[in-house]
Amino acid sequence: KKRKGGVFPLARKIGGGDGRTRCTGPKKKRISKSKKNTDVSMLKSRIEEDLKMAQKTGDSRRRDTLRLLLSVIGNEEIEVRAKKKEELGEDDFVRILQKEAKKRKESIAAYRTGKREDLAEKEEVELAIIGEYLPARMPESELKKIVEETIRAIQPESPKEFGKVMAEAMRKVAGRVDGGVVKAMVEEHMKKEK
Repeated sequence: KKRKGGVFPLARKIGGGDGRTRCTGPKKKRISKSKKNTDVSMLKSRIEEDLKMAQKTGDSRRRDTLRLLLSVIGNEEIEVRAKKKEELGEDDFVRILQKEAKKRKESIAAYRTGKREDLAEKEEVELAIIGEYLPARMPESELKKIVEETIRAIQPESPKEFGKVMAEAMRKVAGRVDGGVVKAMVEEHMKKEK
C-alpha cells in the first residue's frame, strides 16, 4: 500500500518458503529501560500507590507527607533534566529521603527545646513514614567491616586521604548508615592505622 504522494514506506526483504521475496515494514527497535531508571520508577511508584491508599482511607498525615516527598522528588527531576544529566537513580532517591528525614530530626530537637511537644510529635510521625522507604539500617559490625576493608584497600598514608576513604565507605554503605556515624568510625580506624 502506497503512502500519500506515491512513496512506499521503508521496507526490508524476507525470503519466503516459496522462493519469493516479501516486503515488510521497517524493523522496530526494542527500547530497553536501564536498571537504574527501573529502580527509580519502582520506588516512586510505591509512594504514588501508597498516596492513593492514604487518600482512600483518609489518612491525612500520611497523605500530606507522601505528597511532599513526591513534590521534592519532582523538583529534583526537573533540576536534573535542566542540567541535561542522567535520570535520578536509586542512590539519588535514597539521598532525597535521607535529607528529608534529617530535616524532621532537626525540627524535633528544636521543638522539644522550645517545649512544643505537639509539633515535635507531628514531625515524628512524618519521620516514621519517611523511614518506611529508606533502606534497612546497617548493623555496626557490618559497618566496621566495610570501613576496615576500605582502609586496607586504599592504604591512606596521611589524614589528607580521609576524604578518599570516606567517599568509598559511603558508596559501599549505600545510604544505610548516617554520614556522621560513618565519619566517626573512619576517623577512629584511621587513627589506629597510624
